[in-house]
Amino acid sequence: YVKMEDSESQLLSDEYQPPETLLGSLDIFVFSLIAGLLIYWFFFRKKTEPVLDLKTFPAGNIEPTQIFLLAKDAHRYGMKGMATDPEEYDMSELSRLKEIPNSMAVFCMATYGEGDPTDNAQEFYDWMQGTDDDLEGVNFAVFGLGNKTYEHFNATGNYTDKRLAELGGKRVFDLGLGDDDSNLEEDFISWKEQFWPAVCEFFGVEATGEESSIRQFELVVHNDINMNQVYTGEMGRLKSFQTQKPPFDSKNLFLAPVTVNRKLNKGGNRHLMHIELDIMDSKIRYDAGDHVAVYPTNDAAVVNRIGERLGVDLDTVISLKNLDEESNKKHPFPCPSTYRTALTHYLDINNTPRKNVLYELSQYTSDPQEQENMRKMASASPEGKALYQSWVLDSERNILAILEDLPSLNPPVDHLCELLPRLQARYYSIASSNKVHPTSIHICAVVIEYTTKTGRFYKGVATNWLKNKEVTENGHKHTVPMYVRRSQFRLPFKPSNPVIMIGPGTGIAPFVGFIQERAWQKEQGKDVGETILYFGCRHKNEDFLYQQELEEFERAGVLTQLNVAFSRDQEHKIYVQHLLKKNKEQLWKLIHSNNAHIYVCGDARNMARDVHTAFYEIAEEVGGLTHTQAVDYFKKLMTKGRYSQDVWS
Repeated sequence: YVKMEDSESQLLSDEYQPPETLLGSLDIFVFSLIAGLLIYWFFFRKKTEPVLDLKTFPAGNIEPTQIFLLAKDAHRYGMKGMATDPEEYDMSELSRLKEIPNSMAVFCMATYGEGDPTDNAQEFYDWMQGTDDDLEGVNFAVFGLGNKTYEHFNATGNYTDKRLAELGGKRVFDLGLGDDDSNLEEDFISWKEQFWPAVCEFFGVEATGEESSIRQFELVVHNDINMNQVYTGEMGRLKSFQTQKPPFDSKNLFLAPVTVNRKLNKGGNRHLMHIELDIMDSKIRYDAGDHVAVYPTNDAAVVNRIGERLGVDLDTVISLKNLDEESNKKHPFPCPSTYRTALTHYLDINNTPRKNVLYELSQYTSDPQEQENMRKMASASPEGKALYQSWVLDSERNILAILEDLPSLNPPVDHLCELLPRLQARYYSIASSNKVHPTSIHICAVVIEYTTKTGRFYKGVATNWLKNKEVTENGHKHTVPMYVRRSQFRLPFKPSNPVIMIGPGTGIAPFVGFIQERAWQKEQGKDVGETILYFGCRHKNEDFLYQQELEEFERAGVLTQLNVAFSRDQEHKIYVQHLLKKNKEQLWKLIHSNNAHIYVCGDARNMARDVHTAFYEIAEEVGGLTHTQAVDYFKKLMTKGRYSQDVWS
């Protein structure tokens, strides 16, 4: 998700007095809330670093630029718009928005996990659930960000739209539902094209025809500045990497030393790794099933090539200052900074640029054909969509590839930095139990590397960055900026409850922690129920992850059953869902009679869906349920917290 810069004012506080400049000639104010933008470019994501880098976020992201363009679009209708983050304001004061004449709020709400809101929308979500405030007179619209491969598609957006109406708010335009499994940006653009006519009709205004300025920030070059005042990669407090002070969170990261970095697989052409982070001096606590957020840095070679291509001194100290002095978002990333720091720590230069970026950059092409193609790709025409799909998405061209393949494109580097989305944290399921490893956090991940259709070698940002943090004998320890994100993926409160864990590939990560914890519980003399694992990999002799540890747990009786599907060790592929069906009588008894808890971790698009289907078939074949009854049965298990998923698309 995206979090904006901290604001020193409370927009909706008792002290707030709407400035005259917000009302404009038509007294119309569009208040855009960015409430949970997930950027797996997710809704970044996908074919680029599809495995673990952003694994727990199923809702996609509309890049922040799109949201700010929505606010800037308001100027074409004589309106004043702003974009902000709900966690920066007291949303219980939302009812006071009606005190601003002809105003409305636009909520962009992302969903992740089991239908949950993002961190920065959690307080607002909790408020909606508990409040009985009267929102009569508050005008609103909602766009949801989700992914249809997940069970709770757009749950947060749906709830926000429904709840605001229940509280008396006036829905100005229908709920929009973006699907990142298809094309989230296209969904948003299509919704926006219908949104504005509805807004104009509601308020009785017409478009002025005036285009908003494409620049939101102005460049300030600092020729004489104390370098102690310049950001070097910190997310929040200046010099926070030099002086570490708990508590640690998304804006105050802990630099965790890497103490172990070993290859997990014995063969094959992939690199799967186990990494251990030392959190001894951090006061960080975690539970098995939580996620660790790590903040990677971009490849220095790619950053240098961008600087060379644009002919700029990357060590120039700059600030990008918001042209709207009333906006709470003063800078697009921590400033002052250097171009090198911005392109290394703050900006996403590895994923394919969105359409709005291509459109904005097209003005800097000197070749008419190149400009035409860029603008065509940014359009909603069938031809433009097809060209964008083939030339950008299918070919996986990042911003450097686009600059290299369009020789006449020479944008100012400051405008490029304004347009590029923020580099996002990567979330990994913690592969350890705090009961056994209270001073370390373990990560299991696969390094993403392959050749694209243009012949370029693609390297996943976070996984290659982690791979290179090798442990040396010279005393120097590499560090990883990180914090812990709490999860609802939890072992049963009663250790005696049986657990059924399904996690192919790196989806085994949280279950390593679960099994460690069950072993600890057993050592404490507790009655520990059956602990069953279904794991899948390609070849037994290549990528049977944690084989030695798992077999030792099995011998010790902690792991009651270790079921492994080696998909490519025989002519016909065998996956975890096949093993589930093989043990259908036992599984149904555990689930239906013994209160077993089911956990699924891994790929949402195929594996999780196939596992769902296998359980439905088991309920039908062994339990005698109809298909509809089977679906309802497992939905109830999810509601009760007995069927949990930690999946990614």
